Amino acid sequence: MIGRLLLRDLSHLLPGGRRGGSMLPLLFFLAVAMLFPFAVGPDAPLLARTGGGVIWVAALLASILPLDRLVAPDVEQGVFDQLALRGVSEEIVIAVRVLAHWLSFAPLLLLASVLAAALLNLSGESLRLVLAGLLAGTPGLAAIGVTIAALTAGLRTGAALSGLLLIPLAVPILIFGAGALERQDYGAIALCGAISLVLVAIAPFAGGAAIRAAREG
Repeated sequence: MIGRLLLRDLSHLLPGGRRGGSMLPLLFFLAVAMLFPFAVGPDAPLLARTGGGVIWVAALLASILPLDRLVAPDVEQGVFDQLALRGVSEEIVIAVRVLAHWLSFAPLLLLASVLAAALLNLSGESLRLVLAGLLAGTPGLAAIGVTIAALTAGLRTGAALSGLLLIPLAVPILIFGAGALERQDYGAIALCGAISLVLVAIAPFAGGAAIRAAREG
């Protein structure tokens, strides 16, 4: 059942999926990386100092784009009710959704970061820190996104509210992930990964409770 749920979610969320999955987060990410050098000018040392932070901010904003289609369509179509009748708890569905959301955007962002690093004049070591940080931090971003999508499912202003809620909650991940670049410190990335693990562990229970509250309400 879990495998079928994962395949179903991926078929919706991956680029070209039936739920409007698109390359929009990836294109947005690359657009930010390409426009930033034009904004600050051809100052290679400045780009090298700030480029890693720009990649992190772009990744955070790109992860917001698909939030409106993560949970709300299934709530409207009664998918959670049908799965509950089959004995599949909301916690399991949300846990699988977190994994599917991460697979739908994080690997593409990791690949795009290599191109962005060239545009932003990042060194090889900085690129390794960026990739390690994104690998550690994006599961937490996925967990926050799915949890917020569950909390705001059914609200008319859910899409706008989701972005406003995600940004402050993602600040700790951003601080440690981007901060590792300034200090060239893999310890900060380890802390970023620890925060991600906590968020991934909490997400199924928080999201499941939100879905049950929405159904009972």
